[in-house]
Amino acid sequence: MTEPTTEFRVPVRQLLKLTIPAALVGILCGLVLIGLSALAKVLEDWLWDDLSGLFGLDRDSPVWIVVILTLTGLLVGLVIRFAPGHAGPDPASAGLVEPPLPPRVLPGLALAMVLMLAGGVSLGPENPIMAINAALVVWIGARVAGRVGVPQWMALSTAGTLGAMFGTPLAAALMFSEMDPGDRRIPLWDRLFAPLVSAATGALTMLLLSDLDMAMDVPEYPGLQVTDLAIAVAVSLGAAALGLLASYVFTPLHRLVHRVRQPVLLLTLGGLVLGLLGAVGGPITLFKGLDEMKQLPGMVGETTALGFLAFALIKLVALLVASSVGFRGGRIFPATFVGVSLGFAVSVALPSVPPALAVGAATVGIIVAATRSGWLSIFLVVAIIPQATLIPPLLFATLAAWLLVTNRPELRAAPLDEATPVEAGPGAPLTPPDTTGERGSVDRT
Repeated sequence: MTEPTTEFRVPVRQLLKLTIPAALVGILCGLVLIGLSALAKVLEDWLWDDLSGLFGLDRDSPVWIVVILTLTGLLVGLVIRFAPGHAGPDPASAGLVEPPLPPRVLPGLALAMVLMLAGGVSLGPENPIMAINAALVVWIGARVAGRVGVPQWMALSTAGTLGAMFGTPLAAALMFSEMDPGDRRIPLWDRLFAPLVSAATGALTMLLLSDLDMAMDVPEYPGLQVTDLAIAVAVSLGAAALGLLASYVFTPLHRLVHRVRQPVLLLTLGGLVLGLLGAVGGPITLFKGLDEMKQLPGMVGETTALGFLAFALIKLVALLVASSVGFRGGRIFPATFVGVSLGFAVSVALPSVPPALAVGAATVGIIVAATRSGWLSIFLVVAIIPQATLIPPLLFATLAAWLLVTNRPELRAAPLDEATPVEAGPGAPLTPPDTTGERGSVDRT
């Protein structure tokens, strides 16, 4: 005879107590991202506009592209070599969410990120900013509210940073729903209550204090046709296959380049290669890719399908090189540029295919391959092409890509056997739970 189960009551007071700390965490995460991004932008304008003018060049000059990327590699290499903690672990083999770093590592990591963003390296800020915000939140939280555990602070930091990066709490809500957030007796919205407060305040901070807008000017999707489902699936599978190819290449390339033991030399050589790639592909293949992505629709009339394909391949190679040699940056934003470029290549080659459909399907395909996050893939497309009628065919495209990439490696290098683990900060490895105190776990993204 089984005993009756006891009804679980959600501790509403505890949720309310976490509201203010969660909101403050979201604001902090947004401010740190805004501040470091603004600093990188000032440095970028000086390097690419003011300084180039002193030498009679402009920012689009192939010579200047090679010089600045090589110089960026040298400077980042010096930071990684001499900064305390060596600017954190190698992001090539790290996930988006990792255990918190000790505070002494943060200045070097922040400087490496700013130099990377300003110098035009084809990586985004997502990995370093997640690490910086997590370390700050855990360090501050342990001193002002020691009863709240490290996993809870990590969950709030992750949500707040996601909300700030994408300018909406929906990204955090969708990604957290893919995790295992603890006691299943507790309704999902109760488990995600505090993280969503942090995500919402992070997004509000970003929207109020910056001009973040990810939307592109893409022609309106004319409406669903039966054939659109087959087109979306085919384009998504092609993009996912390209992403898988990059995933299989990543670890061998990472191991090969790290035969160069000196980080200063390795990063300088990596910067030189990135500069040569940028000189071939042009300025549109540089930087993290969000601003450059918005230029692609205006190039449809003057760029061939092979031209867009070249943009995608150069950006993908640059992403692999930049990650492999050790630049401190993330792979989600540049992978999004790759997907958008592939989509325009398809729509230009096949004018009957709506650009919005081709771009959306290619983007979900490559993001699924890169991150193994279906929700993030769909969300990114909705953010860059905010057209609700695209969601049904894109869901089929996402599911098809998921079947192709499941059980296969994501866009992440295996750790080097000889690598020495970087000192972890206070607390256990990241397993953000629900905010009612039940322990849970977080999957890699």
